[in-house]
Amino acid sequence: MNKSRQAGFTLIELVMVIVILGVLAAVALPKFISVDADAKQAAINSVAGALSSASAINYASRKANAAKGVAVANCSDIEKAMQTYNGTAGTGLPTGYTITAAAITPVDTTKSNCVLNANGLTANFTATSIN
Repeated sequence: MNKSRQAGFTLIELVMVIVILGVLAAVALPKFISVDADAKQAAINSVAGALSSASAINYASRKANAAKGVAVANCSDIEKAMQTYNGTAGTGLPTGYTITAAAITPVDTTKSNCVLNANGLTANFTATSIN
């Protein structure tokens, strides 16, 4: 007697696999949704870091040779110290990013906390004034 057995999964096993995958998807989905907000905050933080770096490099350059770099008396002056990304001088900020204008005391080496805004988010960076 040769009994032929069919190999495969039962309907119950397939339903259980689908249920388990559904539960895993329901648990993982909120993690992926919050990644968007985290990515936007990370992007604005990286631009703020670039502004702080540009301020420090501008200060050192201007201190070494007053003809180099840009004078900084306001937080928004730091944008002029940024490298260009589209071939136009002083346009180092990505589209949609703005710096809240705040005067920095025009005393050499005065540091001020400045605010960068984009997409409803903010990040702080440090600017150093120099004449």
